[in-house]
Amino acid sequence: MDTKNSEKPTSESPTASASNALNMMWSFGLNRNLPVVNMASDDRKIVLYVTAHTGVLYDYETNKQQLLQGHCNSISCICVSNDKRWVAIADQGKNPTIVIWDAQNTVPVQTFFDPHKDGVSAMTLSNDSKYLATLSASQPQELCIWDWTSPDNNLLHTLQLDDDIPLQAHISFRPDNNHLLVSNSERQVVFYSWECDELLYDVPSLTDKDFNRTVGNYCQSVFVRNVIRAFTATSAGNIVVWDNKGKDKRGLPLKKALKIVRVQEKAITYLTTIGNYIVTGDCLGDVKFYDTEMRLTNWFSNINAGPINSISFASNLSKTVDLERNDYPRDATIHGDAFVIPNFTVSTSLAQIAHIVSDGSRVEILLKGHDTAINALATHPLEPRLAIGSNSGILELWNYNTKQILRSRVFDKPALIQCITFDPKGAFIACGFTNGIVRIMNAITLEDLPQAIFKYSKDSISYVCFSHDCKYLATADDDFAVSVYQSQLRNDDEPWVYLGRQRAHYKSIKGLMFGIALDTNFPRLISIGKDRVLVEYDLIKSTKDDLQILSSDRIEQSAVPTCITWYPPITKENFLLLANDQFKLKLYNSTTKMCRKTLLGPTYGSPLQKMEVLLQQHGASDHHYLAFITNDKVGLQIVPIDGNPHRTMTLMAHPGHVVNMACSCDGQYIFTSGGSDSTVFMWKTNIEALEAAVHLGGEDMVPFYNLMDGGRDGELFAELENYFYYAQIRTQGIDTMESRKVSTKVVLRQIPYIMRALGFYPTEQEIDDMINEVKFSQYIETGKFVEDIDLETLIKLYINHRPAFGIPPDRLNQVFQILGDEKDGQYAINRGELLKLLQSKGEHITESELAECLGTLLGYSDIGGSLETASYYPTENGETLLEEQLSEEISANAFADQVLGFPLAEEQDENATK
Repeated sequence: MDTKNSEKPTSESPTASASNALNMMWSFGLNRNLPVVNMASDDRKIVLYVTAHTGVLYDYETNKQQLLQGHCNSISCICVSNDKRWVAIADQGKNPTIVIWDAQNTVPVQTFFDPHKDGVSAMTLSNDSKYLATLSASQPQELCIWDWTSPDNNLLHTLQLDDDIPLQAHISFRPDNNHLLVSNSERQVVFYSWECDELLYDVPSLTDKDFNRTVGNYCQSVFVRNVIRAFTATSAGNIVVWDNKGKDKRGLPLKKALKIVRVQEKAITYLTTIGNYIVTGDCLGDVKFYDTEMRLTNWFSNINAGPINSISFASNLSKTVDLERNDYPRDATIHGDAFVIPNFTVSTSLAQIAHIVSDGSRVEILLKGHDTAINALATHPLEPRLAIGSNSGILELWNYNTKQILRSRVFDKPALIQCITFDPKGAFIACGFTNGIVRIMNAITLEDLPQAIFKYSKDSISYVCFSHDCKYLATADDDFAVSVYQSQLRNDDEPWVYLGRQRAHYKSIKGLMFGIALDTNFPRLISIGKDRVLVEYDLIKSTKDDLQILSSDRIEQSAVPTCITWYPPITKENFLLLANDQFKLKLYNSTTKMCRKTLLGPTYGSPLQKMEVLLQQHGASDHHYLAFITNDKVGLQIVPIDGNPHRTMTLMAHPGHVVNMACSCDGQYIFTSGGSDSTVFMWKTNIEALEAAVHLGGEDMVPFYNLMDGGRDGELFAELENYFYYAQIRTQGIDTMESRKVSTKVVLRQIPYIMRALGFYPTEQEIDDMINEVKFSQYIETGKFVEDIDLETLIKLYINHRPAFGIPPDRLNQVFQILGDEKDGQYAINRGELLKLLQSKGEHITESELAECLGTLLGYSDIGGSLETASYYPTENGETLLEEQLSEEISANAFADQVLGFPLAEEQDENATK
């Protein structure tokens, strides 16, 4: 057998010239659950298959791909016209679409938006390509017949099936009559007719008792040209033959099960037709051909690619075949005539595509994908090589320029690959497995290095990385522990020394990376966890079986870190760049661990899950660029980061979930893996397009004005401006009689008051971060502190620090559910317990400060209190007033209404109505 995708180099896809900042160039893998279609003709050798949300036309002679993009959800079904000219692709999920393509020019010619509520479960094109039939993905199921070539009224008929009919998963037209269709689920076959200008259906019954034989689960149902009967294959190795039994009073042809033919012992997994032959594929990987009387005519049992998922025939068989010059197999009849059929392809449950050449019965493996989730991804630091590892235990090494597989290795189960990485010199690959094993292998041969298989963890390895000098290897596992190994390759007896394992986190680790000490060039090792703790390990003092911790710092109050990387060296200060689940990017001084800057991060549906600074391309601009992934998207961010949303962009990467990302050694490509979709996408960066998009968003402060409600001319900006100048008055004293000095700046201590006036209530730690951000902004360059702030800087500070999407109204309810007890369907907290919690949990607040705050909120103290007058005079009988104003048991609604002053229930009802 030949493996086509490892033989021929490829040039880049035409999409490389697209104007997007990221353009999909190649797709590694395939969706093994959807059929593969043979699109071969006399002038090209092409198969069509699906990966995640993209259709792929793969030319296996030239090793090129044409990508059919346009879906935001996972593709659920595909179908092709009889002449292989038109390709229909549909998806399932929110805002589903059907796109019909011209396969010759790879141009979309028709698009149906929201054809069904939750998408399409099955569809088919009629034999003359005029009609498209679609079945909805939700119950009660809906069948639609579309005249997709019509420019006006595309939808011809709609039919809703009964609720008790199981979800139909396959459908097909009768080849010689566009008005007859058949569909099936695992337990039910349904026949349809719209010959009388009304779409009707018949549901014939069939049980094991009818023929005293096990029927099995249905896989597919088909018609055969010029044959009245229909055929359904089952998991029991049967073919059910359906025949007419007359018509009902509406003119609907009725069907009945004529007989059940046991054609084999093992399960049939696929059923199709070619000419007058009925073709089956089974769980043993065999393809068999039957005539309409269910007599075996021929079979192919030498494919050896796994259980058959689909069979598709080419449409270019010559009408005249010189049998003397060809080597077609003989059929199983008495005459032993030549069995002449077109070449065909099969796809299997092992994610392989095999091409069978009928003339000579030769089998070629066109594509080998992964049949399980792909979680591990890494690129070579010096050469165009990509390593892909999956839960099937397969590790592949690709040349991503030529799209050739250089080497592969299959590990014995249960060795499921979870993470991989190259060392900085590209000589080794370290691989972490779900069973806790770590292997170090040669990066060319993929063979294990001597004494380089470690088993110090019982849990899955989640991160693995090398230090810059290749002297250290660190791993993190699902037991929240970090392990470190030291290289001493000159010592043949012990080439790697185990330095120990530290469980420095009490929640899952979200990042592990090496850095370089600025003064000594010695490696630094840092980890970050969901416990909001940043840990640095002391590699200098660590010895065998004794891994030391240098520092452990809690760096967040409420936000949960999601990923971490080193900020590029564009400033004199060395920073750690950290992303959190509140859509913020934070810069921390790598030495002091002080938060030096908080910035609004990309806000594209979900927080960042991984980020990596791209190496600068030759001739690129002075900017650096940050590649990142969210739950389902891949994007680019221009560095330095300032919170301007126009300096970032994203594209839908994988509709299910993006689990990993890797960047090429030259910064030109980004690779993403979709986990359960068994797919890796290769994206080409177009920096010029990203830079051009920045200018379209406006210069200077325009993007930040636009992030405020109403923009530069809105009410919020006017309020902020008033507060800014009022802060100057407060600084000079509200009651002063001296001449006022109007300035373009206010002192830093006024920042928290302005923020609170705007409706943003930062914690004391957040206030310190804001003040320090401005105060130390020029210290490295000038050695001086900044003591005041201008209006533009204040606007940027507000935009970057405020909650990205505000505070949801149900947040207060969630707090009371956590802290309170349920009474009469509501969660409530005892008044004394609430006051105790406010003083003892979270940031420190004294009893007098709490009394002043509550007094102001409840209306029996002066507005502003000591914040305005610089003195506070406690109200007499404060405890009595609290008892009068607050009930003994306080619910979320009562707290919102009585203390905070807004009706929580009404706001929630309003949001629910929206």
